[in-house]
Amino acid sequence: MRLSSYILAATSAAALSVQPVQAQQALKDVTYVTEGLIAVGIAYELSEVCDDIDARLLRGIGYLNQLKSHAKGLGFSNAEIDAYTDDKAEQNRLEAIARARLKAMGATPGDEASHCAVGRSEIAKQTTIGYLLR
Repeated sequence: MRLSSYILAATSAAALSVQPVQAQQALKDVTYVTEGLIAVGIAYELSEVCDDIDARLLRGIGYLNQLKSHAKGLGFSNAEIDAYTDDKAEQNRLEAIARARLKAMGATPGDEASHCAVGRSEIAKQTTIGYLLR
C-alpha cells in the first residue's frame, strides 16, 4: 500500500468514526449548568433587594451564553435548551434552591442589610455570584 493510500484510508476511517456528541443525561442533571443558573438567580435577587449592589448585565448575559455553549457542547440542541429554560417546574425548583442557599448564606427575606452583606461578601470572595455583581 502506498503512503498516500494509507493516509487516505486512515483519514477516511477517522472521519467516519467521528460522530456528533450525544447528550447522555437530562440537562437538569448537568451540574455546571444548573449551578450556573442558581448563581445567576442569587446574583439577581441580591441586586434587586440591595440598593447598593447592581447586577453586571453584560457579564450576566455572557455567563448565560457560556452555560448555553456548554450545554450545546454536550450535545443538547437549541430546542432542548429552550425547553429546559422555559420549564416552569424547573424554574420553580431552581428558584427554591437559590432562595434556600441565600438564606443559608445569611440573607433574610425582606431584609436589605442582610442581602447587601451577602452580596458584598460574594464580591470580596470573587465567587461566581460576586463576578455577576458590582
